[in-house]
Amino acid sequence: MFPNLTSLDLSCFCGDLNTLLSRIPHFVSLTSLNLSNHPTFPELGLRALLKNNKSTLIPHFVSLTSLNLSLVFSNVGYLKRSDMTFIADSFPLLEELDISFPKGISGDDYYYNYNNALKVFLTRLSELRKVNLSGNSYVNDSLFFQLCMNCKFLKEVVMYKCRSITHAGIASAIYQRPTLSSLSLTNFKEAREIENVTLYFIDSLHLDLQCAKFLNDQHFNELCAFLGDLVSINVSGCDDLTNSAFFALLRNCPLLTEIRMESTNIGVSSIPSMDLVEYHQVKSLHLAHNSGLQDEHIKRFALMFPSMQFLDLYACRYISEKAISKVLNRCCKFRHLNFAFYPQPKLFLINFEVSKLEVLNLSNSRIDDGALYAISKSCPRLLHLDLEDCHHVTEKGVRLVLDNCVHLREINLQYCPKVFADTVAKMILLRPSLRKIMTPPRFRL
Repeated sequence: MFPNLTSLDLSCFCGDLNTLLSRIPHFVSLTSLNLSNHPTFPELGLRALLKNNKSTLIPHFVSLTSLNLSLVFSNVGYLKRSDMTFIADSFPLLEELDISFPKGISGDDYYYNYNNALKVFLTRLSELRKVNLSGNSYVNDSLFFQLCMNCKFLKEVVMYKCRSITHAGIASAIYQRPTLSSLSLTNFKEAREIENVTLYFIDSLHLDLQCAKFLNDQHFNELCAFLGDLVSINVSGCDDLTNSAFFALLRNCPLLTEIRMESTNIGVSSIPSMDLVEYHQVKSLHLAHNSGLQDEHIKRFALMFPSMQFLDLYACRYISEKAISKVLNRCCKFRHLNFAFYPQPKLFLINFEVSKLEVLNLSNSRIDDGALYAISKSCPRLLHLDLEDCHHVTEKGVRLVLDNCVHLREINLQYCPKVFADTVAKMILLRPSLRKIMTPPRFRL
């Protein structure tokens, strides 16, 4: 029965775990085993399981392991030194290990013995690719460094609530293990106010530091020097970052294609003096909720990023129509634009063509029928149009869009008081490509 079984999750099993494991037949070749949430470590059952698969005794159970073996012991009570020794002896080729949030640890002597065992344990499992040490509160910089030094294939580390880790420890470990692609941590020693920080880099080429309140321009500029292979970064909500951080990214990250700096202080300080360089690789700028952005910044961006395809200026209220027009005329490859909450009524009245544009968000703006006509003529490939809460748009303007945007699939007309409910039926007949209509007020099916 179940000869192809490779993964077994017993985290919610309520019976005798040792008995169950001992009865797993010899022909089952497990590569993933989850034994979380149990009060004790099931050593007897694991010994029987290993013996069933290989009729020899420890430490000759290596033949059972595979190159993608994964063990999960999260939330296990009383994980002892002998338990960790058993795992290291029995599964030396282990690739994924989760020993997060162990219970029952108390007393300085126990902590000392447990931590020493953990250090020996992790250094012996040299094939580890992924490890979760969350809740092991005595995990420190030294242990993290040794883990990165000894596990040459290590890619992902999770260390939530490991309060003895410092900035220096993180930096030295990253430097030691260049294959690392993901580091997730929270409440570490020098940044307790952070809810959650996840770093993705090197292999995935993505760095996510959203809402990392400890970041300032100085720290960030130093970090950028080590991010030469970065292609995507998210520092939204880091409100101490300014223009200096933005331009540090451009100087140090030649492969960067996406920048997310929403709700920062970009635009507040002066633009650093530097030669005007075109960054053709930058395709996406997310700059929503940056009230410091002015025309000078947007005009500079138009010259710097001629291949830009995604621009989000949601709630950036102090940018004129002329500045936006310069961007649209310079960057003709746009596919996604977000000008929600734009206060100027004449947006899009200036002549331009964005023939590849597919998504346009103008919600809560002062757009009117004249601007909608300009959009319909300039954006023939438009697929999604958001006009929510646009009080100056009428049925006439909507019809112009439907006449000219023959590929339109989705339109949002919620809270548009001058678009009447009976318009919906006409829209369906006029534009059969539509798949989703968010209806205007007073519509009843």
